[in-house]
Amino acid sequence: MKGTAIITGADGGMGTEITRAVATAGYRVIMLCYTRTKGEERMNQLVKSTGNPDIEVIEADLSSMARVRSVTDQLLGRLPSVELLMNNAGTMCTHFSRTPEGFERTVAVNYLAPYLLTRRLLPLTHSGTRIVNMVSCTYAIGSAGPHFFENGSESRTFWRIPIYSNTKYALWMFTHELSLRLKEQGVTVNAADPGVVSTDIIRMDMWFDPLTDLFFRPLIRTPRQGADTAIRLLLDNEKEGVTGGLFASGKAKPLQTRFTDPIRSRQLWERTEDRLKDFL
Repeated sequence: MKGTAIITGADGGMGTEITRAVATAGYRVIMLCYTRTKGEERMNQLVKSTGNPDIEVIEADLSSMARVRSVTDQLLGRLPSVELLMNNAGTMCTHFSRTPEGFERTVAVNYLAPYLLTRRLLPLTHSGTRIVNMVSCTYAIGSAGPHFFENGSESRTFWRIPIYSNTKYALWMFTHELSLRLKEQGVTVNAADPGVVSTDIIRMDMWFDPLTDLFFRPLIRTPRQGADTAIRLLLDNEKEGVTGGLFASGKAKPLQTRFTDPIRSRQLWERTEDRLKDFL
């Protein structure tokens, strides 16, 4: 075995394809899945298709920071190291929902969970470890203002797409800041933009969903196509040592200075540390 890979949202469309590629490459894979039943169903399929028996499922509701802490405690207690960490899980909530810990649910799953999971697993990383965060092209219209953690946005009106965009902006800024902090240690941190992918997350739960499925889905990327950039960042030899980039279609995207401003990324880091201080 080449080492251990941890993949969140591993039972989803892109998560399954990323798991398949990593398992085929010879890694031991730990699948963090929302439900054990679906996760084990996918695990059994992947063991058969890849020929790699070293795949396991851990059930993890990533909207709960207490659960993220519990899972990372478990991993810290039994893993010698982590070679690949893929923060793939994501959601786009259809209505406003606050977690018991006080966070807006989309923010908790898409941003706080990968932040906390990654921060707590850093003792297992080493020179050569690759961390990849799944963002979205919507990061470009995102922000993370004072009410981001509780409301998802500055508005009290729930609008799922801007809130989703804000989480992807925040996840990119975390990627950028973490890459700066880990560069001297040889740990690479990058973000993957999958494009528009045919997964459940693009459903709007509206009357036009059947029409969207009929006319739109055939024209957009399959889960395997969407996962391709992340897979390259995790496995390609040419990506060894590459860090701090946001990649789409396998290529680094040029970014405006507001997305690479170290002051902004550091400020968001500090605010997040304060919000998660009871779990770090």
